[in-house]
Amino acid sequence: MRLYINDVAVRDGFQVEKAFVPTATKVALIDQLSRTGLHKIEVTSFVSPKAVPALADAGEVLAGIGRVPGVVYVALVPNVRGVQNAAATAARPDEVNGVMSASETHNRANINRTHEQSLGELPTMVRVAHEAGMKITMSLSTTFGCPFEGRVKEDEVLRFVEAFLAAGVDGISLADTTGMANPRQVEELTARVLDRFPAKDDAFYTLHFHNTRGMGLANVLAGIEAGVRSFDGSIAGLGGCPFAPGATGNICTEDMVNMLQDMGYDTGVDLGALIAAARRVPAIVGHDTPGQVAKAGPSLELHPIPESLKE
Repeated sequence: MRLYINDVAVRDGFQVEKAFVPTATKVALIDQLSRTGLHKIEVTSFVSPKAVPALADAGEVLAGIGRVPGVVYVALVPNVRGVQNAAATAARPDEVNGVMSASETHNRANINRTHEQSLGELPTMVRVAHEAGMKITMSLSTTFGCPFEGRVKEDEVLRFVEAFLAAGVDGISLADTTGMANPRQVEELTARVLDRFPAKDDAFYTLHFHNTRGMGLANVLAGIEAGVRSFDGSIAGLGGCPFAPGATGNICTEDMVNMLQDMGYDTGVDLGALIAAARRVPAIVGHDTPGQVAKAGPSLELHPIPESLKE
């Protein structure tokens, strides 16, 4: 079975780091990731530099990367202005990823919009993106739970998916922003979404998990059972929403790929190349990272026989 793996570390990971990661370092890491076989790389965000100063160099990053055919380069956009700024950039992203939250409270905390405001401007966002030759997807944050409001009603999630489709988006991501999801919930809710609104292609729906409570990879398997074929990760396990208490890192891309390949899934990713990129990350951010496979090596990495056992 073919699965599609996307990495969001340069955007979702670096946005919460205390020290600004130099533009040239971001570009070098993106270029390295581009050669690993990833389906998409979320490279930056067109947000207010006052709100997220770590991503103030969006245009420079997009201009500096060497684009590899077959890789989709994505920028997050929270509103119409974000799409307009992306469209006005000389080196436009291939795709912009709009975002809104399934809970009203988190939507206001994250992008300073009510649900009504976010949905009201979505058709304009889609039009501006398409006129500029960019695809546009929508991420529904807090799909599986909000740190302020608790569980989100499934009918609310379906309502948002229906609105996104009506606006003409090119893909939808269901995001577990603070790691509140559990595998049974993921399988049941995701299966309900796909049953009500069938996917237009294998990569139309994406699941985005955080490993806050240690259930991230189990949730990936639940998503596969429900019929999803596209998954976000973050190399070295970087990430976390700056506007959601307790939202620690995203699921680790190389850990996910190692698991999926061990299970016989086709990810299209060169695991060795991905691990090499992940091993650079602690030096870039100046601290240890939670990814496991970069430390231990892939499951089938063999070691020399102990000298004591040799004849």
